[in-house]
Amino acid sequence: MKGEPHGIDSTEAGPRRRQAPKSEPTPKAQTIVYWIVTALFCVQMSFTAYYELANPGVGENFARLGFPSHAFHIELSVAKVLGVLALLAPVPARLKEWAYAGFAINLASALIAHLSMGDGPEAWGPSAATSVVWGLSYFFWRRLHATPTSA
Repeated sequence: MKGEPHGIDSTEAGPRRRQAPKSEPTPKAQTIVYWIVTALFCVQMSFTAYYELANPGVGENFARLGFPSHAFHIELSVAKVLGVLALLAPVPARLKEWAYAGFAINLASALIAHLSMGDGPEAWGPSAATSVVWGLSYFFWRRLHATPTSA
């Protein structure tokens, strides 16, 4: 109506403020993005765990990068599978935090190992890309974990 302050609508129930458009994504949108990014990350980690177990030459590759070759790739693959399960299952937040920390150490170690050996982007690129997906998953998990639930 004319004469009313800007931003107020009159209705039979009385004045009501117009709501400004939200610039923050809704918790539902954050949840969807979190699960998409986390699923992509878990698929990548599961694939690398499978590859490390199925490919007989992986031990030699680990040895070239300075890691112990005997059984290290088996331990690493088991840890990746357990980490994936922790990210996907409804487990306590502290366990998810430890899984994210383990993946961060794994990805940082891979990048450092490849870069210190002078490997090119074809060797360290997948670790770098997976690190970005890890970061997005962790970022959205922390946002969701910090967001109060509204009924």
